[in-house]
Amino acid sequence: MCDAHRVTSEHATPAGSGTAPDPAALAEIVARQRAEMDRLRDLAATSAVVERAKGAVMALAGGSAEAAHETLTQRAKAARRTLLEECWITLGTLLPSLPGSRDGSGSAGTAPPGVTGSGGRGPAVPPPASGDVSSALARLARALLRIGSPQELARCLLDQLAPDIAADTVVIYARQPSGELVLTGHAGVDDGPATEWLRVPRPSGTAVLDALRDGEPQWPADAEPAGDRPGGRRSEAWLPVPPGEPADVCLGVVRRHGEPFTADAREYLRAVARLCAGRLRAFDRSAEPVASGAAGAVQRVFDALPVPALLLTPLRTPSGEVRDFLIEAATAQAADVFGGTGADPVGRRLLQWRPATADEPLWQGCLRTLVTGEPYEGEPCGHQAAGAGPEPPAYSARVTALGGQLVLTWIRHDSSDRQQQRLADLQRLGNLGWANWNLLSHEANWSAQVYAIFGRDPARGPVRLTGLPGIALPDDAPALARAVQALVDEGRPCDVPFRTRTPAGVRHLRIVAEAAADAHGTPVEVHGFVQDLTARRRVELALVASERAMLTQHDVLLAEQTLAARLQHALLPLPERPVRPAGLRVEVAYLPAQSGLQVGGDWFSAIELPGGDALFVVGDVAGHGVDAVATMAQLRFTAKGMIITGSSLTGALTRLNALLLHSRDSHGTASMVLARYDPGRRRLLWAQAGHLPPLLLRDGEARFLDRPGGMLLGASTTPVFEEAECLLKPGDRLILYTDGLVERPPENIDRGLERLAEYATHHAGEPASLDLLLASMLVGDRRDDVCVLDIQVPDDRGRGTSGGPGQSTG
Repeated sequence: MCDAHRVTSEHATPAGSGTAPDPAALAEIVARQRAEMDRLRDLAATSAVVERAKGAVMALAGGSAEAAHETLTQRAKAARRTLLEECWITLGTLLPSLPGSRDGSGSAGTAPPGVTGSGGRGPAVPPPASGDVSSALARLARALLRIGSPQELARCLLDQLAPDIAADTVVIYARQPSGELVLTGHAGVDDGPATEWLRVPRPSGTAVLDALRDGEPQWPADAEPAGDRPGGRRSEAWLPVPPGEPADVCLGVVRRHGEPFTADAREYLRAVARLCAGRLRAFDRSAEPVASGAAGAVQRVFDALPVPALLLTPLRTPSGEVRDFLIEAATAQAADVFGGTGADPVGRRLLQWRPATADEPLWQGCLRTLVTGEPYEGEPCGHQAAGAGPEPPAYSARVTALGGQLVLTWIRHDSSDRQQQRLADLQRLGNLGWANWNLLSHEANWSAQVYAIFGRDPARGPVRLTGLPGIALPDDAPALARAVQALVDEGRPCDVPFRTRTPAGVRHLRIVAEAAADAHGTPVEVHGFVQDLTARRRVELALVASERAMLTQHDVLLAEQTLAARLQHALLPLPERPVRPAGLRVEVAYLPAQSGLQVGGDWFSAIELPGGDALFVVGDVAGHGVDAVATMAQLRFTAKGMIITGSSLTGALTRLNALLLHSRDSHGTASMVLARYDPGRRRLLWAQAGHLPPLLLRDGEARFLDRPGGMLLGASTTPVFEEAECLLKPGDRLILYTDGLVERPPENIDRGLERLAEYATHHAGEPASLDLLLASMLVGDRRDDVCVLDIQVPDDRGRGTSGGPGQSTG
């Protein structure tokens, strides 16, 4: 338990001291404990009011308890009220109407006679200032927590309004089912005159009746001379509760002497009435029994009804919550709906008669109708009534408001009606219908769905069984005729698909039928069903067409792949052993992609130039197929031709970029590495166009060369390319590659580069082997082509230089 809810006991003197307790100290402890108990009672009452308001918001708007609390908080903030005030006002707007008419008939006077109060409170005082009004309303909201009856409410209001607006008298009238107005609470009125006004006669045109009928406050002034001051005048305020709608409760405030209520005072009184509406709703109205005449009249009506029905009166707790419903009247059929015993439920409580109702939607429907007045319609559900067969009948409940009571009725749905509805739903959802043909009388009977399937007007009647082949398409008529003939002559069941022409077009149908024979085995009747398979047949035909298109496209792709592979093999022959341009040892590997039907545009070149230098090229054209191979060949041969004719590396890249941009046959973009090796100085000069950097392995360490500037070929009309230089040493190993070597989707390509460097470093002391490198780097299906140049510089002992010089490939 938290500290805010803990009540402690204290000792006036230390335990065991032997000193007599101090009476003053004991009194102080008792006072503190009483104050704590009062605080806890107020806290519990406040919590109850807030919870009831939250429940009302949830019932009307739906949602969770947290959402309802947030709604109340936001309303209070917007209106500058406390949360407790907002809860009282919310409960007040849900005030149920008291039984009785709203035609304006009733009883009230302009004020009860014999109002004495305190003998006059002097001249009128102005209402509280705006800040004081807020505090006064908050104070009233807290005070309402301890109010248990209209009489206590009247006294509480007089205590508050007397100093605020010089009020002398507060009275509360409530309309009864008979139409009379009863004085249910009063303060400032002598007991004698108040007793005379407990039942007020029915004069018309009074301010009280006007307030109740119109739902608007009435402010009559100069009502009559004050009794103890000749020539004095009285100001009155009659406010309907809740305000703003026709009501059955009226709050009266009388000021025996003084000027009429000002505009500020009237607004203050309206706010007071809004708060009081919530408190009045919480009073237990169910304690007053319904007039026996009204219940008897309803029972007489119920006796003539052929449906189960109940008249329910809400039974409320002192806090205003509905705890149950009293069954005031019931039809004879109502006892059989749930109980099955035939016992009369009148006089019993609903939850006592059938406890399971509290857990069903019907209970919430009753509470909602009681609050909003809107009828509730329940879903059909089965109930095991007396004499029910294996399938219990289904009932749907309806709840309507009748004054402050509810009328609960049930509508029974017979099993035959449900079977017919199920059969109709089955035929509609399955797009099929039943049909019968009598072979002796030649009569036929179709369901409505069969007429819809054939697109035939029911007024024309059904088609004879032997006439069905006549409405089929010519290609399907012979097979249908043979099946019908075998069915009629031999009683052989049939299941035949056929097509027919309807106003909606050609339909694909299916008839399934069997014959019923007499004692001699002669077929006398045929029954079966007709089903519309048009939608399914269209799907089947679409699938066949799609499969054919896929096979055709597959053949085209295979032919294109074969052509591209042959072109690639012709344009890019692979050497059978390492080549030796410029005294280097170069291994070449090209592996096509394993996934997909198209080859890619990766290529390489490793040649020795006329001057003795070596040229190395690795490139990758975007895309796959014949177009990619054609672009690859164009770039490959053009690059070699430009370098052989003396072009620089960057100049060659610039011209290749222009070639891709202005050639109609180009294939978008491409990446490339151009490297020229001078064997005399062991100098490698290289440039790149959007390609991955070469990997250099030296003295057991691997690193990627720093890339000079350069962008993809075909990506810009004003590219900038730069060159970089690297001096190779004996024993160095340089690897040029395309991205297929390091890519493993969906991981980042940087991880693939790290993997390549780790492999090269780990195997630095072993003999260089391109096959081992590929086996380690390539795992699983390859989605892209792989092209690798493994360049090795011979060491001082000449290892790696076997073979004659000048060999090249590509």
